[in-house]
Amino acid sequence: MRRSERLLYAANGVDLRVVDVALTDGEHVERPFIRTLRAAGAVVFHGGRVLLLWRHHLVTDTWGWEIPLGEIGPDEEPEAAAARHVEEQTGWRPGPLQPLIRIRPAEDVADCDHLIFVARQASPCAAAPAGDEEGGRAEWLPMLRIQPLIDEQAITSATTSAALLHFLAGLLQARASH
Repeated sequence: MRRSERLLYAANGVDLRVVDVALTDGEHVERPFIRTLRAAGAVVFHGGRVLLLWRHHLVTDTWGWEIPLGEIGPDEEPEAAAARHVEEQTGWRPGPLQPLIRIRPAEDVADCDHLIFVARQASPCAAAPAGDEEGGRAEWLPMLRIQPLIDEQAITSATTSAALLHFLAGLLQARASH
């Protein structure tokens, strides 16, 4: 049972905290964790292809493919945030968004809450994507490449992997029922 929580450090919408937890035997332990803002993103799928971002991960100094994802602003609906991030990060406007999956990729160490939607169409925006300062780009990749990209560790994001595999499972299930 949680007894108390204290802030150790806060910057850029991320807090490092310690929680005092009472175990069932009465012992107390402190557990560090990260508190973050909620995020929304989307799997954008059209014509057998999925829209992904090739971007650099600063913490691990690696490159990988990801779905568009970002923080939900104050008083912003998750669906609107997902659409905004797709447009800003890729230069594509998603079609109607439907809820796909809610993911908590690091529950033991962080309270990350990612709300993922799916769009089955998209159109180019007038504005170019904001871009990535380290040369990232958006591309339409064949959905059949997703499993090999995960196997090759070109997709390592837990949120991206879970969202794409969940979407792919839904496609397979729909195909099997027809």
